[in-house]
Amino acid sequence: MNPILRNILAVILGLVLGSIVNGALITISGHVIPPPEGVDVTTEEGLKAGMHLFKPINFLFPFLAHALGTLVGAFVASKIAANRKLLFAMVIGLAFFIGGIMTIFMLPSPTWFSIVDATLAYFPMAYLGYLFAKK
Repeated sequence: MNPILRNILAVILGLVLGSIVNGALITISGHVIPPPEGVDVTTEEGLKAGMHLFKPINFLFPFLAHALGTLVGAFVASKIAANRKLLFAMVIGLAFFIGGIMTIFMLPSPTWFSIVDATLAYFPMAYLGYLFAKK
């Protein structure tokens, strides 16, 4: 396969599969760690209104969703890319990071979570995905 097409496919599949992992973890999060009583987590407005009721444990699955989605996406991109595998892993990390920053602005969360999420869930996980793919 043409290396350029292979690299484009690597990024597309990395983004799609990483997003599937992210979405799946967000979907099951409320079943594993129930949200605070009375908080509607199905709408952005409900989340905004009830965010002050969330305890640190309620942020575990959102962090895992961001981190594991990025990890899987970067792993897939690194495995498929024809060359410059670290670059394509970091492209996935950057894409998820931009999504994470957008989420921070759309859904105000505690400052500690925003910092932890932005610093640990994206670029370190993209690099780890690259390292796993290398083995």
